[in-house]
Amino acid sequence: MPDTLSETEACGLLARLFKGRGYSITRNLTFREYGVEFHIDGWDPKARVGFEFLTSEDEDHDDLSLDEYQTLSAAQQRGELSLFILDEVEPLSAADLAEMANEFLDEVAAAKSPRRKGVTPQKKKAAKKAAKKKPAPEKKPAPKKPAQKKPAPKKPALQNRKQPKKPTAARATAKKPAAKKRPKRR
Repeated sequence: MPDTLSETEACGLLARLFKGRGYSITRNLTFREYGVEFHIDGWDPKARVGFEFLTSEDEDHDDLSLDEYQTLSAAQQRGELSLFILDEVEPLSAADLAEMANEFLDEVAAAKSPRRKGVTPQKKKAAKKAAKKKPAPEKKPAPKKPAQKKPAPKKPALQNRKQPKKPTAARATAKKPAAKKRPKRR
């Protein structure tokens, strides 16, 4: 395939992309951390960001074992470093590699942004808005007016209405449960 990249071309492209994002990439050095040692294609030691393109061309598959890869992945999940590791399993075009690398770099940038630390864009916007607003003048409570007495409502005349019956003693006692007498214990 004519658009397939060699390791040299791919690493050159990755170095330009990483440098374009502000990283100081050092090419082709030995990485020694976490008990892992391998030849890394590009690394920024200050930002702790780098890339490795594994190819049979450079015998990289023997250089980085699966256990070492998992150790580096664990360090990456803890946020201690960010490595873009790519295997040559399938041929890549320059456009595909650039897209994948940019997605990785976007994720790295997002992980380092203040949003990750609990400051969301909505909170930033609200804080800016609150800072721009002038405090509202304090409102004085309105003086209290003396309460006016309301006239008592008129009771309707009870003409032609039946008066409710008052409970009789028999009715009142019928509703109460009878008290039980208990024998005293000695």
